[in-house]
Amino acid sequence: MKKIALAGLLAVVLTGCSSEEAQVLNLYNWSEYMPQEVLDRFQEETGIQVVYTTYDSNEAMYARLKLLDDSAAYDLAVPSTYYVSKMRQEDLLMPIDRSKIEGFENLDQDLVNLDVDPDNQYSIPFLWGTTGLGVDTADVEGEPVEAWEDLWDERFEGRVNLTNDMREVFHVGLRVLGYSGNSTNPEEIEAAYEKLKELMPSVRTFNSDAPRMPFLEGEADIGMIWNGEAVMGQETLPSLEYIYPKEGIIAWLDSFVIPKNAKNPEAAHKFISFVLRPEISALISEDIGYASPNLAARDLLPPDVASNRASYPTPNDMANAEFQTDIGDEALQIYAKYWEMLKSGR
Repeated sequence: MKKIALAGLLAVVLTGCSSEEAQVLNLYNWSEYMPQEVLDRFQEETGIQVVYTTYDSNEAMYARLKLLDDSAAYDLAVPSTYYVSKMRQEDLLMPIDRSKIEGFENLDQDLVNLDVDPDNQYSIPFLWGTTGLGVDTADVEGEPVEAWEDLWDERFEGRVNLTNDMREVFHVGLRVLGYSGNSTNPEEIEAAYEKLKELMPSVRTFNSDAPRMPFLEGEADIGMIWNGEAVMGQETLPSLEYIYPKEGIIAWLDSFVIPKNAKNPEAAHKFISFVLRPEISALISEDIGYASPNLAARDLLPPDVASNRASYPTPNDMANAEFQTDIGDEALQIYAKYWEMLKSGR
């Protein structure tokens, strides 16, 4: 009987260990937006395996999170600025337990307590950045590129890259016309569509997986690109320049959120705290070229990274910057209609 009891006890202990070892964090994030070293170090330290799945637009992320049932839920996602507000209002997010988060005090006060999530009840800033113009200066002759409007220049016909992002592309069209990139006016949105329609013969590709690749592969000479992608691209193509358009840069903040049906919110909180460590935040910023909201991390960056204007813009670069906001479902449907028409050539 003792042997049986001992065997039963051993089975329980082993089962408990197995359960601990089998902990999983399902992370849903943008492509190329988390160094593998960070995932490996987190797993080594905690024993929690990270299953990493990617998307290439906020719309794709939102649709998937909304449709998934509890059995296939993600534990952590990384929406951009206005989608935090949208998902919070639609009751898709679990509140963040700040007592389980370490390092929040290191975050830039200009990037917390925003209107999209007052008091950061549902989100923790991860990275912030801009969408501007990439230009391969080795292939571009003539007048220097200074504005979004330069995309329409006939010398770039068939050589333009756009991100595969509805709001960003329309943001460009709206700003060229002198409107806010957050316009909800149907007439202004239609005008932006007509303006963008004129650009379509010049568009070679829509790329939000890795917007630097059309430049590196010789498909594009000019186009929309995220600042971090430009930094990564410059390692292979030094002639790739990042331009802050005179009409104003598109600014965004990507944040960690925990979906309401997350199966392992404890692991999600642990991962957020891990990333908020200054040395980890600095590693991420240096590796993928985006700006860290972690002030303590910025102090650890090499001078050439901290002074890179593509990653860390000057106040003048941000003078006309505009963060995207939640424009509401009614306006979003108008954008979606014209986006479909634009991409289908109508």
